[in-house]
Amino acid sequence: MLPDPAATESNRHPSSAPAVAAASPASSPLLSVHDLHVHFPVRRGVLQRVVDHVRAVNGVSFHINRGETLGLVGESGCGKTTVGRAILRLIPATSGRVVFDRQDVFALGAQELRQLRQRMQIIFQGPAGSLNPRMRVGQIVGEPLLVHGMAKKGDALRRKVEDLLVRCGLWPEAADRYPHEFSGGQRQRIGIARALALKPALIVCDEPTSALDVSIQSQILNLLKDLQDEFNLSYLFISHDMAVVHHICNRIAVMHSGTIVEQGSADQIINDPQHAYTKALLAAVPDAAVAGVNAMEAATPHR
Repeated sequence: MLPDPAATESNRHPSSAPAVAAASPASSPLLSVHDLHVHFPVRRGVLQRVVDHVRAVNGVSFHINRGETLGLVGESGCGKTTVGRAILRLIPATSGRVVFDRQDVFALGAQELRQLRQRMQIIFQGPAGSLNPRMRVGQIVGEPLLVHGMAKKGDALRRKVEDLLVRCGLWPEAADRYPHEFSGGQRQRIGIARALALKPALIVCDEPTSALDVSIQSQILNLLKDLQDEFNLSYLFISHDMAVVHHICNRIAVMHSGTIVEQGSADQIINDPQHAYTKALLAAVPDAAVAGVNAMEAATPHR
Protein backbone atom coordinates (compact mmCIF):
# COMPACT_ATOMS: atom_id res chain seq x y z
CA MET A 1 0.00 0.00 0.00
CA LEU A 2 1.15 3.54 -0.69
CA PRO A 3 1.55 6.09 2.12
CA ASP A 4 -1.19 8.64 2.64
CA PRO A 5 0.08 12.01 1.35
CA ALA A 6 -1.76 13.92 4.07
CA ALA A 7 -0.33 11.71 6.78
CA THR A 8 3.17 11.99 5.37
CA GLU A 9 2.90 15.78 5.31
CA SER A 10 2.18 15.96 9.02
CA ASN A 11 4.58 13.19 10.00
CA ARG A 12 8.31 13.78 9.62
CA HIS A 13 9.00 10.03 9.51
CA PRO A 14 7.27 8.45 6.51
CA SER A 15 7.76 4.88 7.73
CA SER A 16 5.01 5.45 10.31
CA ALA A 17 2.45 6.83 7.84
CA PRO A 18 -0.74 4.72 7.66
CA ALA A 19 -2.03 3.14 4.46
CA VAL A 20 -5.17 4.47 2.80
CA ALA A 21 -7.68 3.52 0.16
CA ALA A 22 -7.25 4.64 -3.44
CA ALA A 23 -7.73 8.36 -4.04
CA SER A 24 -9.18 10.18 -6.99
CA PRO A 25 -6.75 11.20 -9.78
CA ALA A 26 -7.11 14.88 -8.89
CA SER A 27 -6.17 14.34 -5.23
CA SER A 28 -3.60 11.57 -5.60
CA PRO A 29 0.12 12.44 -5.76
CA LEU A 30 1.76 12.64 -9.15
CA LEU A 31 4.61 10.44 -7.88
CA SER A 32 4.63 7.99 -4.98
CA VAL A 33 7.74 6.07 -3.93
CA HIS A 34 7.25 3.28 -1.42
CA ASP A 35 9.99 1.29 0.33
CA LEU A 36 12.55 1.73 -2.46
CA HIS A 37 15.75 -0.32 -2.20
CA VAL A 38 18.74 -0.14 -4.53
CA HIS A 39 21.65 -2.49 -3.79
CA PHE A 40 24.79 -2.88 -5.87
CA PRO A 41 26.70 -6.20 -5.81
CA VAL A 42 30.32 -6.35 -4.65
CA ARG A 43 32.27 -8.93 -6.69
CA ARG A 44 35.64 -10.45 -5.86
CA GLY A 45 37.94 -13.18 -7.05
CA VAL A 46 38.75 -14.63 -10.44
CA LEU A 47 35.15 -15.75 -10.94
CA GLN A 48 33.80 -12.37 -9.81
CA ARG A 49 31.43 -13.90 -7.29
CA VAL A 50 29.08 -11.68 -5.34
CA VAL A 51 30.40 -11.47 -1.78
CA ASP A 52 28.38 -8.52 -0.48
CA HIS A 53 26.10 -5.65 -1.49
CA VAL A 54 26.39 -1.89 -1.20
CA ARG A 55 23.01 -0.74 0.12
CA ALA A 56 22.88 2.66 -1.59
CA VAL A 57 19.13 3.13 -0.98
CA ASN A 58 17.50 1.31 1.89
CA GLY A 59 13.72 1.70 2.24
CA VAL A 60 12.98 5.21 0.95
CA SER A 61 9.34 6.41 0.80
CA PHE A 62 7.96 9.81 -0.22
CA HIS A 63 5.46 11.44 -2.57
CA ILE A 64 5.35 14.51 -4.83
CA ASN A 65 2.11 16.35 -5.54
CA ARG A 66 1.25 17.96 -8.85
CA GLY A 67 2.97 21.31 -9.28
CA GLU A 68 5.09 20.76 -6.17
CA THR A 69 8.84 20.69 -5.51
CA LEU A 70 10.24 18.12 -3.09
CA GLY A 71 13.84 18.66 -2.05
CA LEU A 72 15.87 15.50 -1.44
CA VAL A 73 18.87 16.73 0.51
CA GLY A 74 21.90 15.06 2.05
CA GLU A 75 25.68 14.82 1.87
CA SER A 76 27.52 13.29 -1.09
CA GLY A 77 27.21 9.51 -1.12
CA CYS A 78 23.96 9.31 0.83
CA GLY A 79 22.09 7.80 -2.14
CA LYS A 80 19.95 10.72 -3.28
CA THR A 81 21.09 10.65 -6.93
CA THR A 82 20.56 6.88 -6.97
CA VAL A 83 16.96 7.47 -5.86
CA GLY A 84 16.35 9.89 -8.74
CA ARG A 85 17.81 7.54 -11.35
CA ALA A 86 15.99 4.50 -9.98
CA ILE A 87 12.67 6.35 -10.20
CA LEU A 88 13.33 7.00 -13.90
CA ARG A 89 14.55 3.40 -14.37
CA LEU A 90 17.95 4.62 -15.51
CA ILE A 91 19.33 2.08 -13.03
CA PRO A 92 17.53 -1.03 -11.75
CA ALA A 93 15.88 -1.03 -8.33
CA THR A 94 16.29 -4.03 -6.04
CA SER A 95 12.78 -3.77 -4.60
CA GLY A 96 10.04 -1.29 -3.81
CA ARG A 97 7.31 0.42 -5.79
CA VAL A 98 7.19 3.65 -7.79
CA VAL A 99 3.79 4.91 -8.99
CA PHE A 100 3.67 7.80 -11.47
CA ASP A 101 0.23 9.15 -12.29
CA ARG A 102 -1.34 5.83 -11.16
CA GLN A 103 1.06 3.75 -13.28
CA ASP A 104 3.41 1.25 -11.64
CA VAL A 105 6.72 2.33 -13.21
CA PHE A 106 8.60 -0.88 -12.40
CA ALA A 107 5.88 -3.03 -14.02
CA LEU A 108 5.91 -1.26 -17.39
CA GLY A 109 7.13 -2.96 -20.55
CA ALA A 110 9.56 -1.39 -22.99
CA GLN A 111 6.92 0.32 -25.14
CA GLU A 112 4.95 1.64 -22.16
CA LEU A 113 8.15 2.90 -20.54
CA ARG A 114 9.09 4.70 -23.74
CA GLN A 115 5.76 6.54 -23.66
CA LEU A 116 6.17 7.34 -19.97
CA ARG A 117 9.60 8.87 -20.54
CA GLN A 118 7.89 11.75 -22.33
CA ARG A 119 6.41 12.77 -18.97
CA MET A 120 9.46 12.13 -16.76
CA GLN A 121 12.71 13.93 -17.54
CA ILE A 122 16.00 14.73 -15.80
CA ILE A 123 18.40 17.67 -15.58
CA PHE A 124 21.90 16.37 -14.86
CA GLN A 125 24.39 17.87 -12.44
CA GLY A 126 27.22 18.52 -14.89
CA PRO A 127 25.96 20.47 -17.91
CA ALA A 128 29.24 19.95 -19.80
CA GLY A 129 29.24 16.18 -19.38
CA SER A 130 25.54 15.73 -20.20
CA LEU A 131 25.69 17.49 -23.59
CA ASN A 132 27.20 15.73 -26.61
CA PRO A 133 30.15 17.92 -27.70
CA ARG A 134 29.82 16.73 -31.30
CA MET A 135 26.23 17.87 -31.67
CA ARG A 136 24.99 21.40 -32.20
CA VAL A 137 22.63 22.79 -29.58
CA GLY A 138 19.71 22.62 -31.99
CA GLN A 139 20.32 18.89 -32.46
CA ILE A 140 20.63 18.32 -28.71
CA VAL A 141 17.37 20.08 -27.85
CA GLY A 142 15.51 18.74 -30.88
CA GLU A 143 16.59 15.10 -30.51
CA PRO A 144 13.88 14.17 -27.93
CA LEU A 145 11.21 15.57 -30.25
CA LEU A 146 12.49 13.44 -33.13
CA VAL A 147 12.94 10.27 -31.05
CA HIS A 148 9.38 10.43 -29.68
CA GLY A 149 7.82 11.42 -33.00
CA MET A 150 6.63 14.82 -31.81
CA ALA A 151 8.28 16.67 -34.70
CA LYS A 152 9.97 16.03 -38.03
CA LYS A 153 13.16 17.56 -39.36
CA GLY A 154 12.58 20.91 -40.98
CA ASP A 155 11.39 24.41 -40.23
CA ALA A 156 8.76 23.31 -37.71
CA LEU A 157 11.38 21.52 -35.59
CA ARG A 158 13.71 24.51 -35.84
CA ARG A 159 10.97 26.85 -34.60
CA LYS A 160 10.19 24.59 -31.63
CA VAL A 161 13.87 24.40 -30.68
CA GLU A 162 14.30 28.16 -30.95
CA ASP A 163 11.19 28.76 -28.84
CA LEU A 164 12.57 26.44 -26.14
CA LEU A 165 15.96 28.16 -26.14
CA VAL A 166 14.41 31.62 -25.89
CA ARG A 167 12.10 30.47 -23.08
CA CYS A 168 15.14 29.23 -21.16
CA GLY A 169 16.99 32.53 -21.48
CA LEU A 170 19.09 31.95 -24.60
CA TRP A 171 18.78 33.29 -28.15
CA PRO A 172 17.53 31.57 -31.35
CA GLU A 173 20.96 31.57 -33.02
CA ALA A 174 22.33 29.46 -30.14
CA ALA A 175 20.90 26.45 -31.97
CA ASP A 176 23.75 26.64 -34.49
CA ARG A 177 26.56 26.56 -31.94
CA TYR A 178 28.30 23.77 -30.02
CA PRO A 179 28.12 23.27 -26.21
CA HIS A 180 31.77 24.25 -25.63
CA GLU A 181 30.99 27.76 -26.92
CA PHE A 182 28.77 28.48 -23.88
CA SER A 183 29.40 29.21 -20.22
CA GLY A 184 28.40 26.77 -17.47
CA GLY A 185 25.15 28.57 -16.75
CA GLN A 186 24.25 28.74 -20.43
CA ARG A 187 24.97 25.02 -20.85
CA GLN A 188 22.64 24.27 -17.95
CA ARG A 189 19.94 26.33 -19.68
CA ILE A 190 20.44 24.08 -22.73
CA GLY A 191 19.95 21.04 -20.50
CA ILE A 192 16.77 22.55 -19.09
CA ALA A 193 15.48 23.27 -22.61
CA ARG A 194 16.14 19.65 -23.57
CA ALA A 195 14.28 18.38 -20.49
CA LEU A 196 11.38 20.71 -21.24
CA ALA A 197 11.08 19.74 -24.92
CA LEU A 198 8.61 16.87 -24.39
CA LYS A 199 6.40 18.88 -22.00
CA PRO A 200 6.94 16.56 -19.01
CA ALA A 201 4.94 16.54 -15.80
CA LEU A 202 7.93 15.62 -13.56
CA ILE A 203 11.57 16.66 -13.82
CA VAL A 204 14.29 15.18 -11.63
CA CYS A 205 16.76 18.00 -10.97
CA ASP A 206 20.01 16.29 -9.98
CA GLU A 207 21.97 19.08 -8.28
CA PRO A 208 21.44 21.40 -11.28
CA THR A 209 23.21 24.37 -9.67
CA SER A 210 26.06 22.78 -7.69
CA ALA A 211 28.63 23.30 -10.48
CA LEU A 212 27.69 26.97 -11.00
CA ASP A 213 28.74 30.27 -9.45
CA VAL A 214 26.40 31.66 -6.79
CA SER A 215 25.14 34.49 -9.00
CA ILE A 216 24.37 32.02 -11.82
CA GLN A 217 22.73 29.64 -9.35
CA SER A 218 20.09 32.25 -8.53
CA GLN A 219 19.31 32.75 -12.21
CA ILE A 220 18.84 29.02 -12.81
CA LEU A 221 16.71 28.60 -9.68
CA ASN A 222 14.48 31.49 -10.68
CA LEU A 223 14.17 30.04 -14.19
CA LEU A 224 13.08 26.69 -12.76
CA LYS A 225 10.46 28.39 -10.59
CA ASP A 226 9.14 30.41 -13.53
CA LEU A 227 8.88 27.29 -15.69
CA GLN A 228 7.10 25.46 -12.88
CA ASP A 229 4.50 28.20 -12.60
CA GLU A 230 4.02 28.35 -16.38
CA PHE A 231 3.81 24.60 -17.10
CA ASN A 232 2.62 23.26 -13.71
CA LEU A 233 5.76 21.13 -13.40
CA SER A 234 6.64 18.93 -10.46
CA TYR A 235 10.28 18.71 -9.37
CA LEU A 236 12.33 16.24 -7.40
CA PHE A 237 15.15 18.63 -6.52
CA ILE A 238 18.27 16.75 -5.39
CA SER A 239 20.86 18.82 -3.54
CA HIS A 240 23.31 18.92 -0.66
CA ASP A 241 22.67 22.65 -0.07
CA MET A 242 20.02 23.37 2.57
CA ALA A 243 19.94 27.06 1.67
CA VAL A 244 19.13 26.32 -1.96
CA VAL A 245 16.39 23.77 -1.22
CA HIS A 246 14.77 26.18 1.24
CA HIS A 247 14.53 28.75 -1.54
CA ILE A 248 12.95 26.53 -4.20
CA CYS A 249 11.22 23.62 -2.42
CA ASN A 250 7.77 23.26 -0.86
CA ARG A 251 8.81 20.24 1.18
CA ILE A 252 12.16 18.72 2.13
CA ALA A 253 13.20 15.12 2.75
CA VAL A 254 16.55 14.69 4.50
CA MET A 255 18.49 11.60 3.44
CA HIS A 256 21.33 9.93 5.34
CA SER A 257 23.08 6.62 4.58
CA GLY A 258 20.39 5.45 2.18
CA THR A 259 17.34 6.31 4.28
CA ILE A 260 15.14 9.34 4.84
CA VAL A 261 15.58 10.45 8.44
CA GLU A 262 13.23 13.43 8.42
CA GLN A 263 10.76 15.15 6.12
CA GLY A 264 8.25 17.97 6.30
CA SER A 265 7.53 21.42 4.92
CA ALA A 266 10.53 23.54 3.98
CA ASP A 267 9.88 25.98 6.82
CA GLN A 268 9.51 23.14 9.33
CA ILE A 269 12.78 21.50 8.38
CA ILE A 270 14.75 24.76 8.28
CA ASN A 271 13.28 26.42 11.39
CA ASP A 272 12.50 23.41 13.58
CA PRO A 273 14.71 20.44 12.64
CA GLN A 274 14.17 17.32 14.74
CA HIS A 275 16.93 14.96 13.66
CA ALA A 276 20.57 15.46 14.66
CA TYR A 277 21.73 14.95 11.07
CA THR A 278 19.39 17.68 9.80
CA LYS A 279 20.77 20.04 12.43
CA ALA A 280 24.31 19.21 11.33
CA LEU A 281 23.46 19.98 7.68
CA LEU A 282 21.99 23.33 8.66
CA ALA A 283 25.00 24.16 10.84
CA ALA A 284 27.26 23.57 7.82
CA VAL A 285 25.54 26.20 5.66
CA PRO A 286 27.94 29.19 5.31
CA ASP A 287 26.60 32.59 6.35
CA ALA A 288 27.37 33.92 2.87
CA ALA A 289 25.12 31.25 1.32
CA VAL A 290 22.30 32.12 3.70
CA ALA A 291 22.67 35.80 2.83
CA GLY A 292 22.59 34.99 -0.87
CA VAL A 293 19.41 32.95 -0.55
CA ASN A 294 17.81 35.65 1.59
CA ALA A 295 18.51 38.09 -1.21
CA MET A 296 16.88 35.72 -3.71
CA GLU A 297 13.86 35.36 -1.40
CA ALA A 298 13.49 39.12 -1.23
CA ALA A 299 13.71 39.49 -5.00
CA THR A 300 11.23 36.72 -5.91
CA PRO A 301 7.75 35.72 -4.69
CA HIS A 302 7.68 33.10 -1.95
CA ARG A 303 6.30 29.59 -2.56
